[in-house]
Amino acid sequence: MPLHRHLSKGREIARTAGDHASDMFAPLSVIGRGMRHHTAWAKDRWQATPKERRGPTLFLAAAMLVGIYLLPHGLLFALVALMASAAWAGRAPRAAPAPPAPDVADTKLSALYAALTPYLCGPEDPNPLYHFEGSHKSAFGSWEFDGEGRLSRLELSYPAYFTDTEPAARARIEQVVQGKAGRAREYRFDWDEESNRLRIAALAPLPTDVAAQRFVAAPGEIVLGFTDEDGTARTIPVAEGGTTVQRPPVVWRTGPRSSEPHLLALGVTGYGGSGLLRSIALQALPYADLVVVDGAGTGEHACLVNRPGVHTVETSLHGALAALEWTVQETDRRLTALNAARHAGSAPPEDVTRPLWLLLDHPTELSELAQAEGRPDPQDLLELPLRHGRAARVTVVVADDIEALDRISPTVRATTRARVVLGPAGPDESRAALGAPLDIVPAAHAPVGRGYARIGNGTPVRLQVPATVDPLDEEAPARLREAVIALLPHRDSRTEAAAVPPRPERPPLVAPVDPARPVDLAKGEPLIRSRPIS
Repeated sequence: MPLHRHLSKGREIARTAGDHASDMFAPLSVIGRGMRHHTAWAKDRWQATPKERRGPTLFLAAAMLVGIYLLPHGLLFALVALMASAAWAGRAPRAAPAPPAPDVADTKLSALYAALTPYLCGPEDPNPLYHFEGSHKSAFGSWEFDGEGRLSRLELSYPAYFTDTEPAARARIEQVVQGKAGRAREYRFDWDEESNRLRIAALAPLPTDVAAQRFVAAPGEIVLGFTDEDGTARTIPVAEGGTTVQRPPVVWRTGPRSSEPHLLALGVTGYGGSGLLRSIALQALPYADLVVVDGAGTGEHACLVNRPGVHTVETSLHGALAALEWTVQETDRRLTALNAARHAGSAPPEDVTRPLWLLLDHPTELSELAQAEGRPDPQDLLELPLRHGRAARVTVVVADDIEALDRISPTVRATTRARVVLGPAGPDESRAALGAPLDIVPAAHAPVGRGYARIGNGTPVRLQVPATVDPLDEEAPARLREAVIALLPHRDSRTEAAAVPPRPERPPLVAPVDPARPVDLAKGEPLIRSRPIS
């Protein structure tokens, strides 16, 4: 007889013997399972019994056992009852173990691997790193998930023939990763072109409850907002939520020794471009004079009207042109006075060294209006303040929509080397606005004031602008409005409730009008006069 037949016959005999043994010992297994159930029940009851009641319980159990022992055939009846209860308790077979829950990390990483395969799979690659029947473990080196099961960190490899130097190819991969990992967060993508590896990190949200306040900064330093801890090596104390915490700021240094004397802020509509201008104005007012041009004409800067240090707030084209022409003349006058003082070896006058800030909100709208009316473009008047503003202590800040970047004059774009982008702009728009590729993919829904900043040739960093609302906006929170009002040079009567005069007991007496006396229709002197531009 062949050997395999002997082996198969032996396996059948062993299987039959095992079946008979299981049938024979089935009652014993049932009783044993019931006894384990009784033992576990007794142990739980004993642990649940308070310590002061364990003594009486032991006494009652011992008395019961003695009584059973003294009864005729008591032990036999007790044993039969115990076996019957054990058989009844152990009659149900042991429940099959529940199948293990699917690994969330394995599921999400497999989905991400499958989504990246069409973009990273080469049809002519004999040993592809990404293919439709492959596993993510062959391409993903390390990964981390947070407590909520969301991807927080990932490192993956990609083939050497992938065009990682092209912004469009990178944008496709970043869009796929953000779609699978969650669009509610921001992600930083670190492309290592030498080793063909991509490191992805989910960024923690920046604080959004920082109100306008006096920041610890030197004169000429403007705190644009706050960023991540690795974005700067400096921290300042900030009042936040009733406590003082240390936050890393994004500081823009202005003045004659600044390499980036002017700022260009672009953003999506409704993401705080005007709030950034208000924040800059409140920080510059203690040591500088302001000229504000509101090209949109929405009244976002009406809180600065008639404030000490604010020369004018213009909303019309005629007023904007007059203010800009005065700024040009003032810049020329300052340059002449500074050069004369430098040649004479004397100190320059105080009115020349005091900084002058020119804030323009949506100047492209005024440019379109000027073109339609055949007037000079207001942006053309900015050439002298932009070219020689650093020497004349004149700082220009321009804020506009990111869609109007093409309508901004080349002079403004060339001389404003400090850049800010607010809102979830696209990769191409962010690159054009910041002048450098952005290695952070913005979230789909960002809070107001969230954006990115780049000072000079530095690396773009995340930015959260302090909440600087319009104090005249009744829909804004009262806490934020009071914070802005407290920073203004003096309180504005329009933001306070007018005092109600007491009601007289009798109507006032009106003097009769003399028909022979002429009536004076001239206007009296106004209580509040706007400061002249010149």
